[in-house]
Amino acid sequence: MTIPANTNRSLLRVLGMAFSLAVAIGATIGAGILRMPGEVAAHLPSKGFFIAAWILGGINALLGATVFAELGAMMPRSGGLYNFARRAFGDYGGFLVGYSDWLNQTVSVSLLALVVGEYSRGLWPGLEGEASHLGLFILLAIAAVQWTGIRSGSRIQELTTLLKTAALLGLIVSCFLSNPHRVISQPQAAAVPSGLSLVFAFILAMQAILFAYDSYFYVVYYGEELRNPGKEIPRSMFMSVCLIIFIYVLINLAFLRVLPIQQMAKDPFVAATVAKAIFGERGELILRVTLIVSILGTMNATVLSSTRVLYGLGRDKLFLHQATRVNAGGTPTVSLALSTLASCAFLITGTFDEVLAAGALFLAVNYFLSYAALITLRWREPNTARPYRAWGYPWTTAIVIILILVFFVGRVVSDTKHSLVTIAVLVVTAPLFYGWKRFATVRPGLR
Repeated sequence: MTIPANTNRSLLRVLGMAFSLAVAIGATIGAGILRMPGEVAAHLPSKGFFIAAWILGGINALLGATVFAELGAMMPRSGGLYNFARRAFGDYGGFLVGYSDWLNQTVSVSLLALVVGEYSRGLWPGLEGEASHLGLFILLAIAAVQWTGIRSGSRIQELTTLLKTAALLGLIVSCFLSNPHRVISQPQAAAVPSGLSLVFAFILAMQAILFAYDSYFYVVYYGEELRNPGKEIPRSMFMSVCLIIFIYVLINLAFLRVLPIQQMAKDPFVAATVAKAIFGERGELILRVTLIVSILGTMNATVLSSTRVLYGLGRDKLFLHQATRVNAGGTPTVSLALSTLASCAFLITGTFDEVLAAGALFLAVNYFLSYAALITLRWREPNTARPYRAWGYPWTTAIVIILILVFFVGRVVSDTKHSLVTIAVLVVTAPLFYGWKRFATVRPGLR
């Protein structure tokens, strides 16, 4: 079948279920699941509580998916969470969520590029000390592929997600087939918290787990590019979340098969220890390849999504109108160029650590405003067509709101320094927004 040319230079409605699943799974499952188990085990040194925490994180993601599925199917526009906040709370709400979301994503890409550069250099000893240059090259290569069109970007996403899932399932099978007695040490059992201490331990563990589950809703960034968003957004979101929960719980059970919970609690990179215990000296090489494939899929998904956020802001006159320029392949080229340049700048200057630490609360704020948007729009627009309606509303929505508020408070208590920075940035967004509105009024040609 011949695909018609994109003569009007708009986003192309060519994406289907395969991409929808690939972008959600590919964006969510990254290096986090290979690193976070140690942090969770440190707070919950009990197999039962440890696995229960990962299941609870999955249930939270499922309940959150009911919100994002309704909003995404109701507003099939490219741009993601920004669209929900703007429709519910006006331009300022959209401005706040849009820019914080875009900043978080571009910073995350820079960190992912550095990490994949660090693991790639280990495959070629002659590249020692070139991690940032390798990361920069890989980032620019991903952007170059995406520049050719959304079809190329979607194929890369589907391929990397398939390889990533296969690699993780291979690691899981190897864990269950291996001899668990190869562990070198058996640390002394740590005290399992109880009572109020157990509650606080769960809160701290959930901070790490929520990050590991983040991004399962990425399909909502492509509403204008999906062939049937009203059906594909809800279906792909629930299918992907269930698959992610399955993989996360299974991989943690697999790690427990090889390592005692006490050793996991003292390990900053559990997957590396597991790989070495199973494969010996080859373990490091196998893990490096797994991580590279995993991170490449996450990078591709995040670059795609950050580009759509900037496109949405430009479309609604909250950023330069030039950001809406789309090439024949369906790529918002100006948005892609600006997002890539921002990530490159963070990577070259090495300033992403502080921004990422402060951005944890931005993530919580964006979740909260998205959940609140569902309640607001149900009340204000009761008759608007909704291809999917959130299951268990309003109780399920109330649960995820409470959980994200607990996360917010826990984050402020555990990292007050960066939390104050984030709150200060949130306050500054108000004058920035009104400054932009004034500028856009004076210089309408740049909108």
